[in-house]
Amino acid sequence: MSDISTRIPQAVSDGQLLESSARNIGQMLARSSSPVAAESIGELVAVGAWDELNDRFYRTLAFGTGGLRGRTIGKIVTAAERGAPQPLDRPEQPCVGTNAMNYFNISRATQGLVAYLHAWFAKNNMPGRPKIVVAHDTRHFSRDFTELTARVATENGCDVCIFEGPRSTPQLSFSVRDENANAGIVITASHNPSYDNGYKVYFDAGAQVVEPHAGGIIAKVNAIESDVYAPLPKAEQGTLTVLGKANDDAYMARLETLILDRPMVAAAAQSGLRIVFTSIHGVGGTIIKPMLDRLGFRYSTVPAQEVADGRFPTVKSPNPENAEALSQAMQLADKDGADLVIATDPDCDRMGVAARNPAGKLELLSGNQIGSLMAYYRVNKLIAQGVITPANAARCVIVKTFVTTDLQKAIAEKHGMRCVETLTGFKYIGAKLGKYEGALPADVRAKYRTLTELETRALRLAQSSYYVCGGEESYGYSAADFVRDKDGNGAAVVFAEVAAYAKSRDLTLIELLDEVYAAYGFYLEKNGSLTLEGADGAANIQRLVDSYAGQPPREADGSAVSGTRNFAAENFTDSEGDEIPKEKMLMIDLADGRRVAVRPSGTEPKIKFYMFARRAPEAGKSFTGAELATIKSQVKASLEHLWTWVQQDVGQRLSA
Repeated sequence: MSDISTRIPQAVSDGQLLESSARNIGQMLARSSSPVAAESIGELVAVGAWDELNDRFYRTLAFGTGGLRGRTIGKIVTAAERGAPQPLDRPEQPCVGTNAMNYFNISRATQGLVAYLHAWFAKNNMPGRPKIVVAHDTRHFSRDFTELTARVATENGCDVCIFEGPRSTPQLSFSVRDENANAGIVITASHNPSYDNGYKVYFDAGAQVVEPHAGGIIAKVNAIESDVYAPLPKAEQGTLTVLGKANDDAYMARLETLILDRPMVAAAAQSGLRIVFTSIHGVGGTIIKPMLDRLGFRYSTVPAQEVADGRFPTVKSPNPENAEALSQAMQLADKDGADLVIATDPDCDRMGVAARNPAGKLELLSGNQIGSLMAYYRVNKLIAQGVITPANAARCVIVKTFVTTDLQKAIAEKHGMRCVETLTGFKYIGAKLGKYEGALPADVRAKYRTLTELETRALRLAQSSYYVCGGEESYGYSAADFVRDKDGNGAAVVFAEVAAYAKSRDLTLIELLDEVYAAYGFYLEKNGSLTLEGADGAANIQRLVDSYAGQPPREADGSAVSGTRNFAAENFTDSEGDEIPKEKMLMIDLADGRRVAVRPSGTEPKIKFYMFARRAPEAGKSFTGAELATIKSQVKASLEHLWTWVQQDVGQRLSA
């Protein structure tokens, strides 16, 4: 300790260690109950690993946008953290640091959430104890963090339900509602690298927390300075319940209702539709495989990726939007002659697909294309079935984010439906679903969760808004309101039905997508991002955010800027008149019809750029095949050129 106490002030004086890092190191040494905190800090100080210490301590991991996310394994793993050998070469202890996912921050977050729930109960004169459902994925330390969360919550007077093993994020959302819980927590970092983990918080409707609850929870968490607390007397502590097969069955029963045309699905399966599915070492197989069995789909899986392994050893990144993550599944699909590859990320909230094109080659679809095919099929099938009619179409809604393709808006509006746009983050879509439920009469709301999907659909069509489907360009989708987050399980079921529909018409999914473009217009999007990690990276991301907000471009790629929308500084309302919360995002409209959005990621050390272009057919007409081929080439080239310009502009802003 004496070496630490002398070397840290000197490192600050020499400009090697940030003052905030030194302050947070001192606070952790004073307040943490971790047996390895002092040892790990001492090791890093001894070798002068100041960059590592800055990354770990330059801030206290912020509880925001629904929870925590950060490194649980450091760039340097200390001997104290490595400890005794563990399965899958995992360190014995998580990364020590105030800016890390570890027992210190998990305890603080749970104490703060529990304190908020108790205050909420008292404010609303609610009887009994708060109830929390906790789920986790297959990442390193996920089960450990879950068990710690359950212990902190029960010892502080909450009843807790945990699952018998890893379960998906959407199942957590469903279970908060199914168990009539007051909050939910899922331990996951979704598709982030293997060294990360996270802690996402949900409220009683099953959606991620939004205001006013988000701000209230953040305040409670930030007030907790230590992972140490005094447990309540045994008589005042909560109970622990383990969820298993009964919960899985209830969730799958709801997922089955997503299928709109069961006979068509059965016929397509009989006619040879084949699927390859991979969970990429995550939780997806727990529900998706039995669902595919239940629905009669013929499928195979990638054996090496069936293994639950937080290292994700067969991929560079467990992100189903990346072709590399689907490569083994695509190889198996070529071997088996499968029509479709479905892949989900570690916590199964995102889904990516590859489908055969007319030449017989597998082609990776974007999140925008996947969501648009789902919207096209469901809207037109529900119209054909007489569910959506001219009389009720205005009550039917697709909900998407501002940075998701406008093709989904075109589909909705062509059929007299509404398309509502939200900020990025499925919590805002979840909030809309809560609003639509809240518009029903009180006696209906009281029994809403016990009603069948057909019953709730009829009620929403008659008295509120019927959510047909929706999602985000970042491979997140949903098609019902019994889950209030993006649902990789539900998306797999819905998209398998879309594939069955294409098969029933002897079309590839790529040919079906071209039909959509021909009828509604060709919409193309290109996403780019810059990854800037650590304290320096965070500072550069903020520099770029400030630069774009303060000095937006006047022209871009040879086109004048026709307008900008700064979502952090201006007041906006959505198409339903609801206020849009402030967010760091700048939308730049170009005179030639293209558009660029700039925003920092809320969950990764990235700044993201979204580029959009479109060509619409004349009113009452559709593009011919030749016209569409030419338009595709022109629009793609224009977005590639725009992305080159954006990267040059970023370089100039960072060097200024």
